[in-house]
Amino acid sequence: MGFIFEGIASITIQQGVMISLGLLLIYLAVVKEYEPALLLPMGFGTILVNIPLTSALTQIVAGVSHPGALSLLFDIGISTELFPLLIFIAVGAMIDFTPLFQSPLTALFGFTAQAGIFLTMGLALLFGFNLNEAASIGIIGAADGPTSIYVSSRFAPHLLGPISVAAYSYMALVPLIQPPVIKLLTTSEERRIPMTYTEKPVSKTVKVLFPLAVTLGAGILAPASVSLIGFLMFGNLLRESGVVDRLAKGAQNELANIVTILLGLGISATLTADRFLQPSTLAILAMGLVAFILDTAVGVLSARFMNRFLSRKINPMIGAAGISAFPMAARVAQRMAYNEDKNVFILMPAVAANVSGQIGSVFAGGLLLALLG
Repeated sequence: MGFIFEGIASITIQQGVMISLGLLLIYLAVVKEYEPALLLPMGFGTILVNIPLTSALTQIVAGVSHPGALSLLFDIGISTELFPLLIFIAVGAMIDFTPLFQSPLTALFGFTAQAGIFLTMGLALLFGFNLNEAASIGIIGAADGPTSIYVSSRFAPHLLGPISVAAYSYMALVPLIQPPVIKLLTTSEERRIPMTYTEKPVSKTVKVLFPLAVTLGAGILAPASVSLIGFLMFGNLLRESGVVDRLAKGAQNELANIVTILLGLGISATLTADRFLQPSTLAILAMGLVAFILDTAVGVLSARFMNRFLSRKINPMIGAAGISAFPMAARVAQRMAYNEDKNVFILMPAVAANVSGQIGSVFAGGLLLALLG
């Protein structure tokens, strides 16, 4: 009967810590509702892979070792970069770029707000990480989980666990991270700057040509970004073409739901005690937070800089909405404007900057792939 107690006798303190981390992720998902679609499967998967002698990672059949279910998910969907790319199709099918067409100037913030990626990459190099690891850590600043997973699985798969946890945790904490940074860099008067938004009709032709143009432009400038930007824009083309509504809705719902579950469980294969409980993990979590702070700061400062040359001023909080955390960053900007003056409405320009951030983050990821590939 000794085998019954073998699992209990085999558990280590480190595995206990990781199981507690899994429970924490589940708590954040269920109670706090922080990115529950991914943190819930990641949290449960973390418990599965840290149970002593777990078959989720390795199972013995007829005396022969075979990959367990979660190991297979990682090998099939994440090592091959398939799951993140399928998520991009779903995300593209969900995004309406119309606000960007109405406020094209805000597209600049979708790129300036990615500066934290490269600044944090430099910081990671100073802390002793190699170039590929530094790029994988910096991409946390994309505020885009699939992009972070895609780049880190290419350059530093051994860091995928902490990078994924940092990326999705900080995305959920955007309403807590951004306001102090924005208040530090702006005055109350600047936060009360009103912005007009006039909705103009956008033709179907423009909406259909946009994903094609973005794919061709980004692909020519950075061929390594073709998969990233191409799958995102393909999802948007499904939405805007108007001829495949069933496929577009399937991408928004069934595809997004199924792949998110598989992605979360697959990532958890890297959240074992021996991989996660390393000194580098705390450094990655800290630098991920720095990346989000720098993204916000550069976005705000770029808007303030532009105001020096504009007759019609921009509310600088729009710049902070240029990160890819959609739609949370746009909501943060609007809520802060409302708190300053209940008559100031900047939501739609903030949404325009926010959706441009989706393109900017993917392009930044593709640029890293091109530079380091």
